[in-house]
Amino acid sequence: MTVDFEIRDRIAIITLNRPEARNAVSQQLAEDLESAIDRLEADEALWIGILCGNGPAFCAGADLKAIASGEARLTTKRGGFAGLVRRVRTKPLIAAVEGPAVAGGTEIVLSCDLVVASTTARFGLPEVKRSLVANAGGLFRLPRALPVNVAMEMALTGDDLDAEAAHRHGLVNRLVQPGHALATAMELAEAVNANAPLAVRASRRVVLAARLLEDDEAFEVAANATREVFRTEDFREGPRAFVEKRPPIWTGH
Repeated sequence: MTVDFEIRDRIAIITLNRPEARNAVSQQLAEDLESAIDRLEADEALWIGILCGNGPAFCAGADLKAIASGEARLTTKRGGFAGLVRRVRTKPLIAAVEGPAVAGGTEIVLSCDLVVASTTARFGLPEVKRSLVANAGGLFRLPRALPVNVAMEMALTGDDLDAEAAHRHGLVNRLVQPGHALATAMELAEAVNANAPLAVRASRRVVLAARLLEDDEAFEVAANATREVFRTEDFREGPRAFVEKRPPIWTGH
């Protein structure tokens, strides 16, 4: 398998495992990553996922050797590139980045909901240096995550952005010392999992759907999500636990 799957409590740790190729995306990795996301989504006991890479690089993007040999897809029907970038998901996914995450690696990171990166991380869209166009979401997701001029400079020069600058501009949620990205991502996942899981998923959905809408449309999206959460058992548990002065016990129902 080119992707490992580990469960710790309610957290799925998904690891890109082609260290000899700097975790570059092959067709097999794309299919294996899609399967891992399928498993995360289908298991009611899992509330959040962490995506990391084995070895000194998070992901070097598309496997150019595979492309040169005729393996040009590197996609899945539902997930697009790497089996992820176009995948419709309901559960949060945290990228834990050690080392370079460039080209398609950056686009994989941009597909995640939160980012923890060590100071060794680098991000970039170098496709223009090879007369290519980044077509796995980077050219429109990057300017949503960064100031437009910063994203434009990266897109036009193909130069990298280091982890400190990515953190300063808001692409990275947590900046840590080398070797600590996964542990910090676990802490962040546990902080998310302390909350009602269905409310978390509804809130994630509103944030993603509403950021490009006018206020009236966004209010409607939020109202629909609220009505869905109102019908859950956890909605009753939250106020009840507050009144009884005890931690809530979430069921995800």
